[in-house]
Amino acid sequence: MRLLLDENLSESVLPAIVDLYPESLHVRLLGAGGAPDDVVWRLAKEHGCVLVTRDEDFLRLSIVLGAPPKVVWLAVGNCSNQEVIRLLRTRHQNIQEFCSHEQATFLTLGA
Repeated sequence: MRLLLDENLSESVLPAIVDLYPESLHVRLLGAGGAPDDVVWRLAKEHGCVLVTRDEDFLRLSIVLGAPPKVVWLAVGNCSNQEVIRLLRTRHQNIQEFCSHEQATFLTLGA
């Protein structure tokens, strides 16, 4: 399961989750910092990633376009990188089940 972290998440999260989410990426590391949502969506699709974001706007794209990519929305507001890491690590099983579900396209995770 490969994640693409949106720019509203720090790329410093990647090393702390790579054991659970190998080969995960960040939009800024792909040269797409500041890119509009549709470009981020396309990058996630092209790279075979689950898009992880704090941006609720991706719900609309998920409804309109469907998957891929699947979207994980972190409904945690402005929290620390450590909280994001904790959430992605402790909810790994939920994310894995979401990714395996054929019809699921959008997952909301809160603290």
